[in-house]
Amino acid sequence: MLLEFRTKNYKSFVEEARFSMTAAPKQSGLDYSLMKVKVKDKNIKGLCSSVIYGPNAAGKTNIIGAMDVMRAIVLRGNIRNAEENSTPNAAASALELIPNNRLTSPEPVEFSVDFFENDLRIQYSISLDLGLFLDEEYERHILSETLNVNGDMVFDRKNTLVLGNLNVIWKYLMDVPEDNREKAGEIAKYSITRDELFLTNGFKLIYAPRFTKLVVDWFSNKFMVIYRADSMQLIKRFSDTQKKTVYVERTTDQAAKLFGINSNAVGYVVKEDEPEAKLFSIFKDVKGKKSAAIAAEIFESYGTIRFINMFPLVIRAIQTGGTLVVDEFDASIHPMALMSIINVFHNDDINIHHAQLIFNTHNPIFLNSNLFRRDEIKFVERDDDSHFSTLYALSDFGTTGEKGVRKHEDYMSRYFISQYGAIKDIDFTPIFEDILASESEV
Repeated sequence: MLLEFRTKNYKSFVEEARFSMTAAPKQSGLDYSLMKVKVKDKNIKGLCSSVIYGPNAAGKTNIIGAMDVMRAIVLRGNIRNAEENSTPNAAASALELIPNNRLTSPEPVEFSVDFFENDLRIQYSISLDLGLFLDEEYERHILSETLNVNGDMVFDRKNTLVLGNLNVIWKYLMDVPEDNREKAGEIAKYSITRDELFLTNGFKLIYAPRFTKLVVDWFSNKFMVIYRADSMQLIKRFSDTQKKTVYVERTTDQAAKLFGINSNAVGYVVKEDEPEAKLFSIFKDVKGKKSAAIAAEIFESYGTIRFINMFPLVIRAIQTGGTLVVDEFDASIHPMALMSIINVFHNDDINIHHAQLIFNTHNPIFLNSNLFRRDEIKFVERDDDSHFSTLYALSDFGTTGEKGVRKHEDYMSRYFISQYGAIKDIDFTPIFEDILASESEV
């Protein structure tokens, strides 16, 4: 479960942005699916959902993009550009796109994640020198890298490497004899390279490959970040494409029927000359004997395709206790279907593994005190002069005073009168008045 994500100097977020998924103090009500654990006598309450609001170009997608970039860096273990871009987020593979384009001198780019996995609270942070915007030739290096587990420092890498309390992960440590530990520490210090993560390289090889696997598996399988969901595709691969050329996923097909598909079924079709499966609408003739498959993009609506691509990720999150982060979650999907998915994450009888759903949106229907807690509603605002973004939560306003937010307020109406900020009054009328004036002068 994600507890917190932080970033600094990532695109429009020049100042540190703190995205918290822990319950804010003095928040009561809507205690569905809260993960309640105690780490070193400290009670932690993890939230199961969060929704992000803000005007266009404010930086909502940048928060999700920053999560996606940190995930990509950890999975490849270095800050070199990736040879292939496997995500619509170009900055995940071309890191020169990360620094703010208004900076005139390099500033450290920072990422930090705090999550709970296998009864361990894991806090991992990196600070990177990536140069200036679009400087692809800059000699990048890692300024610092820190790993804490259950509040104890495991290692801290800056100018040199400092090893802390390794006993906090004793179950995951390699069996290194006592008289060899000092020598292992020296090897670890010399194993550090300027552009490679110590976590996934030296630490993994010398101390704790199983612990590194635990962290990497969380990033790979449970931190599901979908950047720009309008271009999301869920690709299915099969070990034996000859034996199973058509694959209908029963659960997804059932959900698609509830959603209202027009075909007899939806499935993934594998052609002999193509290793990747593609989504098709599958029909049977009137006698129910012969089947025909038509590319889903030809027959089904864009909203239907997008729902079918996304729904397996919802299932996976619920089954594994994963964190599903979706950019423009509600694009082209009916609000009733979205509400049903949100209710699944809020259902204590179903969300038994404390899965999380995080998404940004422009749809005001989620600004509802009966649906989301104040600490689950986030806003992103961008300054008109500096163009820097700021992230904050509805719970940051408190409950008293002129700007206080009480539990059963009408959040939607107050948002539209700019009570919480993160909204712009846009009027295109002057543009058309100028056009008409120009035409009348001709």
